[in-house]
Amino acid sequence: MSDNKDLKWAIIGAGNGGQSVAGHLGLMGFDVSIYDICLEPIDVIKKQGGIFLEGAVKGFGNVYATNDLEEALLGADIIMVITPALDHAQVAKDCAPYLKDKQMIVLHPGATFGALAFYKALKDENCKAETTIVETSTLIYACRLSKSGTACILGIKDRLQIAALPAIKTKEVVKILKTAYPQIEGLDNVMMTSLDNTNPMIHPPATLFSTSLVESNKDWLFYWDGITTSVGNFIEGMDHERLNIAEKLGYKMDAIKDQYRVEYHAEGENISEIFKNTDAYSGVYGQKSLETRYILEDIPMGLVPFVSLGKKLGVKVERMEMIIKLSEFMLQKDLTSYGRSFENMGFDEMSMDEIMNLIING
Repeated sequence: MSDNKDLKWAIIGAGNGGQSVAGHLGLMGFDVSIYDICLEPIDVIKKQGGIFLEGAVKGFGNVYATNDLEEALLGADIIMVITPALDHAQVAKDCAPYLKDKQMIVLHPGATFGALAFYKALKDENCKAETTIVETSTLIYACRLSKSGTACILGIKDRLQIAALPAIKTKEVVKILKTAYPQIEGLDNVMMTSLDNTNPMIHPPATLFSTSLVESNKDWLFYWDGITTSVGNFIEGMDHERLNIAEKLGYKMDAIKDQYRVEYHAEGENISEIFKNTDAYSGVYGQKSLETRYILEDIPMGLVPFVSLGKKLGVKVERMEMIIKLSEFMLQKDLTSYGRSFENMGFDEMSMDEIMNLIING
């Protein structure tokens, strides 16, 4: 693999995160292409020759845009997948015929069990390429698109934790990715990055408990209006369940409050205050429907795998289970049968020792 600015990046997904990352990498001087199945954003970026950046990062990043996946992946050292976690399996299936040995696939973020799910999907496609799958615990930016081809980066985290599958590749991966993102830190393995995913602790309960605001057709601020002290206390209770799972596996993880103190330098007596003191969230408006990624993605790709892991370990996950069931009642939808449980991923017959051996050694 090449070094420093000679690295070639392929970004899969031209949404908020994809365009922000691609534009910033281009501004840094990297060779970067961006792919999406949708024509409109790719056409705009093609005509501009890149992506304009506003907010915490200002400038213009040269980016090559294409709707041809094979073209996007050709010669790429790093393939960064920035799509909804619901699409990861399909992305793996689509990429499988074009992947080459020594390419790095970065799920940014991976949600929960993203690397395992992507690994399984590539195996199902009989992909023979020897790749390394990397999972980040969150997206490095708080960002929104002003319009296609113009990304507004509201804030950049001071820490981005990652791990590789297999874990024996993590040290090498961290060294490479630090050429673009010096704030990257390696965790022991992708079980830890999955456990570090706190979006499912925050988004679903804050959305469900704000249903009257969601359906009011009024503008409201998700983190400021939606996460009151009582809602924040419930979120903290769910977070304790996550931390108990981690402890059962022998890991000491940061609580949500500590994450935000490190990543955003936000302080407060409780979660509600900390979110209100997170400057990057000051302009994040709440949704107008319960049919949102905060439910449709964070439940099956976040809480369902957490509950699956908790039950396998014998850890109580009452609040998580309640939020899953409440979401299904409110939306009148099944959010469980296609989620990333061990059973759905085909790992239910494996012991935890066998799963951890796969995660560490491949």
